[in-house]
Amino acid sequence: MFGLQVDCSSLLEPLVFIKVLEWIFSIFVSSTCGGFRGETTLLVSCKGVVNKTVTAAFAYPFRLNAVQFSAPDSSRCGGTWPDIYLVGNFSSSAQFFVMLSVVAFLYCVAALVVYIGYKHAYQHNSKLPLTDLAVTIVTTFLWLVSTSGWAKALADIKIATGASIITLIDFCKAPGTTCHFGSVTSMRTLNVSVIFGFLNMILWGANIWFVYKDTNLHGRSNRGLLAPETCSAQRI
Repeated sequence: MFGLQVDCSSLLEPLVFIKVLEWIFSIFVSSTCGGFRGETTLLVSCKGVVNKTVTAAFAYPFRLNAVQFSAPDSSRCGGTWPDIYLVGNFSSSAQFFVMLSVVAFLYCVAALVVYIGYKHAYQHNSKLPLTDLAVTIVTTFLWLVSTSGWAKALADIKIATGASIITLIDFCKAPGTTCHFGSVTSMRTLNVSVIFGFLNMILWGANIWFVYKDTNLHGRSNRGLLAPETCSAQRI
């Protein structure tokens, strides 16, 4: 009774179609955020060095405080160049965001297998729709929390790797030393990851209604609405 019965026509149903979109958008989140690599550069003038470019390469998960600038020359500015690191550790927000996208991806795959191959079992087992509803509600909330946290972390990353970085480096304030901001890798892909995070939240939130309709909770509410009408008809 509950064996595999593939029904591809169910892809046209809102419940299944939205799940496909959730699956695709979760891939975009992990690829745009988890695959990012960039660098920020400074032009440094110090003892024996004039406008030497130094770089600091950073990437996901954005532990910037572990990223060190390259030395301006072999003598390290006449022995005055210390080990200089970027400021901030944003790994918790970034990893939570990407981890959620991976978990959502895996859940979407499992849900699509059930929707397409075991729809009959899904409809006859009241626990499956209720579990699906609970997971959908929790995931919607987690998308809101993780995306908001990642958006704030991204804003801080832009500050920590942008022009204001000079004010955070004590060496650049030393006598006889000047630092000028060079450039930083464009973070458009990270901006896109935030957009897809909020789109995922909207999709999962919209899907709550369609999952709810398949639960016995929806059937009970309908029976509750019809019951007074039935009683009135019987009295007449």
